[in-house]
Amino acid sequence: MKLRVAVVYGGRSGEHEISLRSAETVIRSLNPERYKVIHYFIDKEGRWKPKAIVPEPNGNPEIDVVFPVLHGTFGEDGTIQGLFEMAGLPYVGCGVLASSLAMDKEMAKRVLGGHGVATAEYVTVFRENLDPSAALRELTFPMFVKPANLGSSVGITKVRDETELRAGLAEAAQYDRKVIVERGIIGLELETAVLGNGSPEATIPCQIIPSREFYDYEDKYLLDKARIVLPAPIGDAKTAELRKVAVKAYEALGCEGMARVDFLLEEATGKLYLNEVNTIPGFTSISMYPTMWGNMGLPIEKLVDRLIELALERDKAKKATKYTKQ
Repeated sequence: MKLRVAVVYGGRSGEHEISLRSAETVIRSLNPERYKVIHYFIDKEGRWKPKAIVPEPNGNPEIDVVFPVLHGTFGEDGTIQGLFEMAGLPYVGCGVLASSLAMDKEMAKRVLGGHGVATAEYVTVFRENLDPSAALRELTFPMFVKPANLGSSVGITKVRDETELRAGLAEAAQYDRKVIVERGIIGLELETAVLGNGSPEATIPCQIIPSREFYDYEDKYLLDKARIVLPAPIGDAKTAELRKVAVKAYEALGCEGMARVDFLLEEATGKLYLNEVNTIPGFTSISMYPTMWGNMGLPIEKLVDRLIELALERDKAKKATKYTKQ
């Protein structure tokens, strides 16, 4: 019998359109001789079509495993993962805690710092009081202003003076109540792809050369002008360091299944800074997660197979856990 895979996509997120493109690639990559795809679309208002997953054990007998292809809020932040847990369904990717931690840039920095993983210096500002004084006092320009809980570079601005900082805070606050202001790291933008549960592995990294000021939403998905260098031209020693740190960060956050880990290599110091961990990376035709695994000899058709295998392995291990005393 074919394995019945529920692909969940769309979502109430600023990354809704990217999710649609990623889901199209994933569905096309699922071998129809092995899998029966069941579509679960969530519109921008959060309505499920044609129906919703039932949040109770044995409530979804038509599903063997879920493949969430949701980016950003309500998809990558642990909320939808909580639904799958309540429903007792195996699902691809990170669990509730890892998803939530990785999505919240401030909490991720706290956890990663405790494990010795370097991230850019930052301050946190809240929508209720968008005061730039702490950033002006503690950081130097240029700075990056980011919504704390979002992806695909939505709502992010690079700022060079106080006027731009204030405008950047107002922009980011439209997308999240909590805003992160980081010191701008001048150097190379690098990415690696991590795969696995108990023994994760990281790919050889790539370098992103943006066509704009930085690798923003338009550059990632609309302009098609950013350049990719794979493998990244950083030498064997730095490549090995980056792959090691990526796995360390992945494990520190409790990730399973997959994540794309992004870095900045500071030009002035040669120091690696972890930028962010994306627990449901893009699967569009130009996305780097499947591209980097393809470079390692794992084409996307085999990659989705492996991700489903990892989901089922984790579910099998979970079923040995007691939830009530009998």
